[in-house]
Amino acid sequence: MTTRAARPYLAAFRARFQLVLQYRAAALAGFATQLWWGAIRILVFAAFYGVNAAAAPIGLTDVVTYVWLGQALLALQPWLADPEVGQAVRSGGVGYDRLRPLDAYGYWYVRTVGWMLARALPRAVLMVLAAAIVLPLVGLDDWAWRPPSGVTAALLFIPAFILMTMLAAAVLMLANIIVAASLNERGVNAVLAPLVIVFSGSLLPLDFYPDAWRPFLHVQPLAGLVDIPFRIYFADLTGNAALRGLALQAGWTLVLIALGRFAMERMMRRLEMQGG
Repeated sequence: MTTRAARPYLAAFRARFQLVLQYRAAALAGFATQLWWGAIRILVFAAFYGVNAAAAPIGLTDVVTYVWLGQALLALQPWLADPEVGQAVRSGGVGYDRLRPLDAYGYWYVRTVGWMLARALPRAVLMVLAAAIVLPLVGLDDWAWRPPSGVTAALLFIPAFILMTMLAAAVLMLANIIVAASLNERGVNAVLAPLVIVFSGSLLPLDFYPDAWRPFLHVQPLAGLVDIPFRIYFADLTGNAALRGLALQAGWTLVLIALGRFAMERMMRRLEMQGG
């Protein structure tokens, strides 16, 4: 795509990002909630490690970092369909999207990415300040968010984060298409949230699940939302294993985008506009 052709999509991304970024009270409330639940989760893990640390597949320090990363980037998890999509379909505003000389899937996709990032980034910045800076300053180093495990891990986390965001948007686009077709986001959200929480590794790192489940859990698409990028961050995945993780993220992103484009084309052909 040329720079000129990409301008409308960049403008759509920027407009949605700036609009959502204005809701500072929501960002502060979200940060406070995520900080509180992060602390509770860490205490639960600490209790488990205090009883049987030898049974844990990763160290407590890495688990603490895993938890803080998850809380910081919680708004990037695709467990809620974009509320603007359902509203646009119910109000007829989707008709304007059909009239624009743009690819409808690409337009919705970049707006979804803007919505997710604008909700996640302010909370992530506050979480870094609280968990990575304030906690060590007050003597709580054991419960602090640690930096990446080396330069290589930090460099690999950059593409892992980008692919995490792209994959999350691709998953969310499928949810948005179902909402547009059914005119109801409740059912989608009720099913999507538990699936993402469990299979992404957001609830528990996937290595904590039974050995028989791990081969499937590590290659299914939702692992690229949390487990793969976070394990790259603290160098649990290194070398070829990290590259395979990035390849899985990229591969599932392409598959889900292709599936979403196909589903959206069918949905748009059947969409009926009423009123006048």
